[in-house]
Amino acid sequence: MWLFKKEKEVIELILKHLDMVEQCLKSGIQTIELYLEGNISEAKVFARKTRSLESEADIIRYGIRDKLYSGAYLPLLREDIYKLIESIDKVANAGEACSDFFLNQRPTIPDEMKAHFLAVAQESLGIIDPMKLSVLCYFQGECKIEVVREHTKDVGMQESHVDKLEWDLTKEIFTSPSLDFAHKHHLKNCLDAIVEVSDRAEDACDQLELATLKSMV
Repeated sequence: MWLFKKEKEVIELILKHLDMVEQCLKSGIQTIELYLEGNISEAKVFARKTRSLESEADIIRYGIRDKLYSGAYLPLLREDIYKLIESIDKVANAGEACSDFFLNQRPTIPDEMKAHFLAVAQESLGIIDPMKLSVLCYFQGECKIEVVREHTKDVGMQESHVDKLEWDLTKEIFTSPSLDFAHKHHLKNCLDAIVEVSDRAEDACDQLELATLKSMV
């Protein structure tokens, strides 16, 4: 019963961590939207909020680690659960880095590309929605394993869609006759920072699938 109580406490912390990661990415999207609208002062406010939320997620992650070290969960699952939380935390890290890129490096986005950059950002950072569903489904124990896997597949599908948007926008950037190479390279770095979020989300769901498989043993 004591062990079950510890597991329950870990799950509560995991859900709290997941909520912080979600808020971090939502704030990141708002940062980018405001930046692309030219509202730099408000974008700064949301960039600071994004950093603060990421820091809060880190603190919760440390709490989860301590609970696991104290004996929550069987050894077979303990390491995989912590690796999963680390991988989810990396999604928040990528969201923060993406937000910081815009406010620290101030990329000059051509008007004709702003809608495309925004679309990629909304899809990449918005991947938190299906990712959250998959993690909630697993830890709350309200879904069958097949349902968890369906949610992780949705993450993979959205990541593939982000890849397609990235490919199209990369081509648009490097075939633009009005941009010099340095400007093109900077825009590509900006795009890389955006799509890093969905890449890390896919990694997190791969880790979730591994934990799911082990829980079936």
